[in-house]
Amino acid sequence: MSKSALEVVKGFADWSPWVPFTAARETAPRLPGVYLAREGVAGDLVYVGMAGERSGTGIRGRLARYASGKAIASGLGEAAFDRALADPGWLRARLAEAEGDQSKRATQWGRLSFERADLHICWSTTDSAASAAALEAGVLAALREHDSLWNRR
Repeated sequence: MSKSALEVVKGFADWSPWVPFTAARETAPRLPGVYLAREGVAGDLVYVGMAGERSGTGIRGRLARYASGKAIASGLGEAAFDRALADPGWLRARLAEAEGDQSKRATQWGRLSFERADLHICWSTTDSAASAAALEAGVLAALREHDSLWNRR
């Protein structure tokens, strides 16, 4: 039997405890590193991402960007939005809003797609963007056989 994606990544770094996305965007460190996402409290790993030193905001800044809905065209934001667009119930709700003259902006749709995904996040910090990129690459390489990942390949 093959290992789950979570079992595979466990030995790559010291990972923080899992927290709901809503908490992670406010409590994650302002340091470079790698973050992992899973659907639900006990779901399997669905995404591996990294954050550099961008304006001193690190992982927290990257997650805050997703939370704002402004990153629906990149990384985890795009992956969560793609899954929301594939959910007929979610789309019907957005259509009903538009038909009721309550249409929302794209950033609002981005935020709603994250609510739908029920993501939980953990992370590991690194000393630089370069070491975060190396850790992310190593984790993704080890997970190349796992089809559950939302990351583009």
